[in-house]
Amino acid sequence: MPSVQKKKTKAKRKATRTKRQKTTWFAWLRRHLPGWAWWLGGVAIAALYVWAFYYFFVSPYGLRWKALFGDVNYPEGYDIHGIDISHYQGNIDWELLRNRGTIDECPIRFVMIKATEGSNRIDPKFEYNFQQAHEYGFTRGAYHFYSTQSSAKEQAEHFIRQVKLIKGDLPPVLDVEQKPKDQTDTEFKSSILEWLNRVEAHYQVKPILYTYYKFKMAYLNDTIFNQYPYWIAHYYVDSVAYKGPWKFWQHTDVGRLPGIKGDVDFNIYNGSYYDLRQLTIGSQESIGVDAYRNNEE
Repeated sequence: MPSVQKKKTKAKRKATRTKRQKTTWFAWLRRHLPGWAWWLGGVAIAALYVWAFYYFFVSPYGLRWKALFGDVNYPEGYDIHGIDISHYQGNIDWELLRNRGTIDECPIRFVMIKATEGSNRIDPKFEYNFQQAHEYGFTRGAYHFYSTQSSAKEQAEHFIRQVKLIKGDLPPVLDVEQKPKDQTDTEFKSSILEWLNRVEAHYQVKPILYTYYKFKMAYLNDTIFNQYPYWIAHYYVDSVAYKGPWKFWQHTDVGRLPGIKGDVDFNIYNGSYYDLRQLTIGSQESIGVDAYRNNEE
């Protein structure tokens, strides 16, 4: 018992000594540091918190981020709404989505569906979702997620092998969100153009280019990229900051709809329903599906 008591006393003394040392250091700092240094330190800490919040929650250079409270913004002045989906939405009840799915009290007009990724990946739900979207009367589109791990040529050929577009479908979509670390900006732009050119030559219609607002401004803001219909991803803002022309705006990733479990991306089309249909393959605005079918033969 005496040994136990000695240990407790020793530990108590050590804790007291440590506390005194901390107090002494703090007192020394207070005596020797001027007031402006304390003020500057407080500003630095506040700036660090602001930077961390922006980097982890707001920065468009990261992958998709969610609002802290999951609130959904409905941009004013737009009536043509749609969604984009992949296997992450699970098994969709297409009948329920068709009959009861509305965004801001407007019917869903179009559905963008993930088809492929990289040079060999196929979204496991693509074939089923693509067929169901057509059967239930949605204007449908298919998109490819650009990978930094394979060449543009391999990725374009992979998409072409897997996706059969028909009259009335939206043009093919390239979703590009990251730049390979081993490529210069010029090399990266050339790769993206190679994918776009190969896919356009096959389907005989200009592909839609999807990316984040600041990513486009940083890497794909050349005039040559502005000729492609632009689908902008810019969340939780009242209006699009991009000053150039655009066709689609993905404005939130926390939408909720009957028939879909969990969150889904909401999009709007910048125009009327007639304009949307004019963008589809076989319309006056696109080159047409007949040439594409000739290539297939």
